[in-house]
Amino acid sequence: MDPGQRSILQFAPFQSVVDEGFWHRLSSLKLNRLGIDETPISITGFYAPCSHNMVSNRFTLVADSLPDESSKEAFLPEIKRGNRSRCPVPGILYNTNTLEGFQSLDKQKLMKIEAKKIFDDICSGKVEEDPSVLLRFLLISFVDLKKWTFHYWFAFPALVLDPPATVSNLMPASEWFSKEELESLKDSCKNWRATSSTTDIPFFLVSIPSNSSATIRHLSAFDECLRDGHQLLFGFYDHCHLPKNSGWPLRNFLWFIARRCKLQKIIFFCYREKHGFADMELSLVGEASVSISQDLLKHQDLPNIVGWELNNRGKKAARFISLAETMDPTRLAIAAADLNLKLMRWRQLPSLDLNTLSSTKCLLIGAGTLGCQVARTLMAWGVHNITLVDSGKVSMSNPLRQSLYTLDDCLNGGEYKATAAVKSLTRIYPAVRAEPVIMAVPMPGHPVPSTEESTVLEDCRKLQDLISSHDVVFLLTDTRESRWLPSLLCADANKITITAALGFDSFLVMRHGAGPLSNTYDIETNTLNCASTERDSGRVQRLGCYFCNDVVAPIDSTSNRTLDQQCTVTRPGLAPIASSLAVELVVGILHHPSGIFAGAEFCNSNEQQPLGILPHQIRGSISQFSQMNLVGHASNTCTACSSVVVSQYRNRGLDFVVEAINHPTYLEDITGLTDLINSANSFDLDWADDDQAADIED
Repeated sequence: MDPGQRSILQFAPFQSVVDEGFWHRLSSLKLNRLGIDETPISITGFYAPCSHNMVSNRFTLVADSLPDESSKEAFLPEIKRGNRSRCPVPGILYNTNTLEGFQSLDKQKLMKIEAKKIFDDICSGKVEEDPSVLLRFLLISFVDLKKWTFHYWFAFPALVLDPPATVSNLMPASEWFSKEELESLKDSCKNWRATSSTTDIPFFLVSIPSNSSATIRHLSAFDECLRDGHQLLFGFYDHCHLPKNSGWPLRNFLWFIARRCKLQKIIFFCYREKHGFADMELSLVGEASVSISQDLLKHQDLPNIVGWELNNRGKKAARFISLAETMDPTRLAIAAADLNLKLMRWRQLPSLDLNTLSSTKCLLIGAGTLGCQVARTLMAWGVHNITLVDSGKVSMSNPLRQSLYTLDDCLNGGEYKATAAVKSLTRIYPAVRAEPVIMAVPMPGHPVPSTEESTVLEDCRKLQDLISSHDVVFLLTDTRESRWLPSLLCADANKITITAALGFDSFLVMRHGAGPLSNTYDIETNTLNCASTERDSGRVQRLGCYFCNDVVAPIDSTSNRTLDQQCTVTRPGLAPIASSLAVELVVGILHHPSGIFAGAEFCNSNEQQPLGILPHQIRGSISQFSQMNLVGHASNTCTACSSVVVSQYRNRGLDFVVEAINHPTYLEDITGLTDLINSANSFDLDWADDDQAADIED
């Protein structure tokens, strides 16, 4: 451009770049905080002066651009400080719930809303307090949380001068300033950029008094500098590297200068850097001419605006990015698994406590048909800590009914079920923390030879430690007696305990009540809205365990049995039903305010929890396609959870367990079942024949 020649002033637009971390935080914010709320979100963008003579600096969004998930004011502007390489710029984000919603947004209307804010800030004088508001921006987006794809479009609203500004004498700053002015300006720029309170302020004044000692001043010092007769340049951080163009920030800056300072001739300074210091060869100085009319000075209506960013093809259209291919497959799997649970909280279940579920430690005793289904359903609910206990190996008959095993697990004598199950769980959900424990559960009616007593005692201690270290215990074995010792240990430790048992076409799923020696539950301060709650001497009557309705102690149920009696012969559809109900019971207990102490609830309960009722026992029949909710209170003669049995265990420890294993009738003796059976047998009933019955009726 020849000196003195005037031409239309053209501006190099911002080029945006969005860091991957921004999309990850936005996705997390939408899942965990926003849900379906489309309220606009205040965000912060960042830019800096050009620092290379061949490349312009980008306008950047990073993870910190979004509010923190824990912030209570997610939709309010958040004041963020920058640094010499990151000047903060206020913006607004409109994130839609659907792609159709994104495409149908009234984009011009949204940009006018942001432009009006800029216009009002100029008129009100707010720009002098916070110059960054001249650069307000807008971002619209749609986040596909299933595919990890993102549609987005930036707008950098600019107020249009009419007629447009012209420029003359555009040249490198090193040619415009005198030697004295240049040296003093470099020092002033260095101090401005090195001071934490000014380094991120993108608009400023360059004041040159008669002694040629240039200094940088805040915009609010304009009147003072004018009175002192100083020569003034209007400086800004220019992201553009082009030698014949200024950057986009000058557009609204000119509008502000014309409106606020009422100047027709404006000398502007495009500040650019090299290695962190002012580069006067790259920086530009030019003289802009603006037509000042009364309409511009007094008009309160918004002028014409421009500002939608062009995409990579140079078209005015939205951009698209997919992060699925760049993400670690494990991370993708975890995000996808959590998606359904987090979506539940958007509408159906806002009170769902995913932190409690993910931290709950579940112990599954039995890794067969029920154990496999329970483990998978627990993972679907977001439970990450699962331990499986089993001593058996995978056989050829297992994979069809037991969903965690394949044919490969059966080869070479079969892999241990617990080990194979954990491997399968990890393949399904890499974030699961699953542990295998290979051990047999000591059982009453299965006497222990003296040579094996130390091994059995070690198994008892191991089982005791496992139950103590877990929050929930599932009893999923296929014999009655194998549930006795875990039931006793859970009653002693007051653990949430779930039993699931299968018949040929029927099932039982139940939760055990609290232990008999646990703290008394105060019915006065913890109201239970359930039909089965009864007051018993000022206490809530305990719910029973699996053994509470029995009148005999558990004994050996596997010896001298035919093949069909040795195997769990059950209709294939039964196990998934029972397993699902068992897990749903646990989730209900974990979300119930009374936890393990909750009474049995029925469908006619006056007040239900968000997840529904919390029954005690669920008995179902697939042959009748029926299901019943029952309640059974704890028995003081129970061989597993009565206070006398738990007390004996606490007093005698494993000696008591060994005696109960070797002599099952011992349990009947100490609980009073022997006396009950004897008294029942002592009754002498005289049955009337038909003739006697007829005489009585007459």
